[in-house]
Amino acid sequence: MTKQFDYFVIFAEMRTGSNFLEDNINGLADVICHGEAFNPSFLGYPEVDSLLGVTEAQRNENPFALLEKIKNCEDKIAGFRYFHNHDARIFDVILNDPKCAKIILTRNPLDSFISWKIAVATGQWKLTNTTHLKTAQIEFSLEQFEDYLTEMQNFQIEVQRSLQVSGQSAFYVRYEDLVDLDVMNGIARFLGSHAQLDRLSKKLKRQNPRPIAEKVSNFEELEAAVSSIDWFDLARTPNFEPMRGAAIPQYVAAPKSPLLFMPISSWPDLQIESWLAAMDQADPKELRRNFGQRPLRRWKNTHPNHRSFTVVHHPVARAYEVFCRHILPIKDDRYAELRRGLRRVHNLALPEHPDDPPLSTAQMRSCFGEFLNFLKFNLAGQTALRVDGAWASQSQIIQGFCKFAAPHMIARAETLEEDLKLLAHHAGLSWQAPPPAPRPQGPALSEIYDMELESLAREAYAADYTNFGFKPLEF
Repeated sequence: MTKQFDYFVIFAEMRTGSNFLEDNINGLADVICHGEAFNPSFLGYPEVDSLLGVTEAQRNENPFALLEKIKNCEDKIAGFRYFHNHDARIFDVILNDPKCAKIILTRNPLDSFISWKIAVATGQWKLTNTTHLKTAQIEFSLEQFEDYLTEMQNFQIEVQRSLQVSGQSAFYVRYEDLVDLDVMNGIARFLGSHAQLDRLSKKLKRQNPRPIAEKVSNFEELEAAVSSIDWFDLARTPNFEPMRGAAIPQYVAAPKSPLLFMPISSWPDLQIESWLAAMDQADPKELRRNFGQRPLRRWKNTHPNHRSFTVVHHPVARAYEVFCRHILPIKDDRYAELRRGLRRVHNLALPEHPDDPPLSTAQMRSCFGEFLNFLKFNLAGQTALRVDGAWASQSQIIQGFCKFAAPHMIARAETLEEDLKLLAHHAGLSWQAPPPAPRPQGPALSEIYDMELESLAREAYAADYTNFGFKPLEF
């Protein structure tokens, strides 16, 4: 038979109705589901010795052999159920395989959590005859539920993102949809089956149809506890910035010492580079630059006990430095087009000609405030102008670093000497104090700073304030 997919996987969890879904799928003449084929505790089903001629020991040694057997089933579309704690070795393979059909089964996590707790308490995981029904009241634990919820959500997010990145689609089905014959037959069509069900399986029975209040001994505590859970993640900081790469060519290493600087922006480079050279009593021209991935790996392998670091700055101070160094100077050709857009579209009263008088302190304060307001919309993806690396959020830049390797230390500008001293100590180096940072052009930030500017910066750089705990500046 010509198959649309080579095989399929049902991404689910315990107590989401996956047994019932499998039972109905196996009612299709040309489809077969092999249970939890990659469950570390058993092979497909409890007390099964082999699956498609593969023993549990053989599967544990090489799970891909069993996967190939499932994939190469000639007369049927074969698949299996996969939970978050199943054999991780095959996870990326099935997720990134467009010839593997994905069915994603979900259930209200509170319902599945309580059902799981009852199953643990009674030892009953399936019910085929209601005369054998076992019931129990469980005690709800908020801490245990939050751990459960986080684990499930992280797995679902990982699956969803991988499908988005690889351009794949999936068939999403809720627990409540499992009693809908049309939805079950929709799954059959999705898989490419030529069969259809005329009725749903009656083999399995729902185990816990009672209201939650009857299943939980401390229901009032449950009500109060779950009301504190942010189900819709309302407290999150939205992030619409473009993702950034690791920016490896910008890294700078000391001439000899095992120190690697991962710059967030160009402002403190000269200060840090001078310090790196001073640590080796060398000229800054001797610093190592222009790394690629391979040369950087070689550098790390030949510099045992190496330390990589970056430096974060208060968002107001960083934005002001960018404003003074890149936005105000008329002769900075790299930002000429952007400067025109800031004047024309965003109404920044920037000087246009070299002979224009410099901005007064009051004008500087007003213009910088407008720039912070622009950053708020720019970083949220609401302007036509690019998100330049000079003012991209520090959180996003560091996430980009982590695509290759996370820095060992995130130093802070306000405690730079103390942080670098600790870094040097861990690298086993003699201490050299860093030179003072160069001052920006124009009025000092202390001359124009106020709580309105602080508020504008907090709106633009909400993620940085949240992640790094910045507080208002003190002068």
